[in-house]
Amino acid sequence: MSKSARAEAAKGSLPFEDALKKLEGIVEAMESEDLPLEALLARYEEGTRLVKICQEKLAEAELKIRQLEKNAAGEMKLKPIDLSEEKS
Repeated sequence: MSKSARAEAAKGSLPFEDALKKLEGIVEAMESEDLPLEALLARYEEGTRLVKICQEKLAEAELKIRQLEKNAAGEMKLKPIDLSEEKS
């Protein structure tokens, strides 16, 4: 992963699809290539960062979906979510 891609991933600004694609590439490389231990550890570390980004993006999407409700005209709109409901 390039320095700019690492910086983007660290900030969490990497789009979900890009993070997932990079993660899949890492898994494939780790399974198919004969890599030295240091390279495997570096890819594992990079993969865990990408997994975190994917999980955060999915959680954000789930929250938005839960906030959607239909108004009287049948149009979808965002409603405020009560976070106290989530904790119970």
